[in-house]
Amino acid sequence: MLGKLTDGRQRHILLKHPDLLPEYIDYVAETLAEPDEVRRDSRFPATRDFARWCESVKGGKLVVVVVSDLPPMERYGVVTAYIARKLTQGVTEWKRAC
Repeated sequence: MLGKLTDGRQRHILLKHPDLLPEYIDYVAETLAEPDEVRRDSRFPATRDFARWCESVKGGKLVVVVVSDLPPMERYGVVTAYIARKLTQGVTEWKRAC
């Protein structure tokens, strides 16, 4: 499993990004499973931003931020998710070919 959206993280997203949840909850899993782009956050090396263009989502891009513990734990978890017009930070690690 790539990331887990805990109840605490879901509450955080509801409070900080009310335009995303609950309406677009299904897109969080889709974004993790089939991102258009994955970026490494330069400020937090263990953090990855998974982005996916979703035509029906306001603003267009859904971004799901996932953090992973360093080995030996290797746990993954969703930190937050939000809607963005474009990605402006981080280094692209992977991008879907057109």
